[in-house]
Amino acid sequence: MISIDRVDHLVLTVADVDRAVEFYAQVLGMEPVTFPGERRAVRFGDKTIKLHQASELVGPTATHPVPGSANLCFVTNNALSEVQDHLRNNEIWIEEGPVVRTGSQGPITSLYLRDPDGNLIEIAKYDDPAE
Repeated sequence: MISIDRVDHLVLTVADVDRAVEFYAQVLGMEPVTFPGERRAVRFGDKTIKLHQASELVGPTATHPVPGSANLCFVTNNALSEVQDHLRNNEIWIEEGPVVRTGSQGPITSLYLRDPDGNLIEIAKYDDPAE
C-alpha cells in the first residue's frame, strides 16, 4: 500500500493564460510564476496551479483537457463579507452564497463564482466552532 502525503500542484487548461493569470492574481491574490520554457502558473502558499493553454497543451495531459471543466475550492482566513466586497469591487458575479457546506476538515461557509474560463471556484471559510 502506498501513502499520499499532499497535493503539490494542479493543472488548469485555459483558453488564455494571460487572462487566467490576471484573474487569479488580481481577484484571488495569487502570485504569478514563470517556469523554464515560459510555462506560467499562479502560486498560493506552497501550492501551485499550472496554466496550460488549450491550443498548446503540454504532454502528458488529461484525456479530455478543456477550459471550464474544473471545480476548485480555496480556503480563506478573511471574513466572507470582506471577500464579497472584494469580488463586487472587481465586478465578479457571486453565483451562490454564502452557503453552508462540508470541507475536508469540517463545516465551511462558501461563496461560488467562476473564473474567466467558466471553472467553478468556491471560496470557503471554516466555521468557527465557538460561534
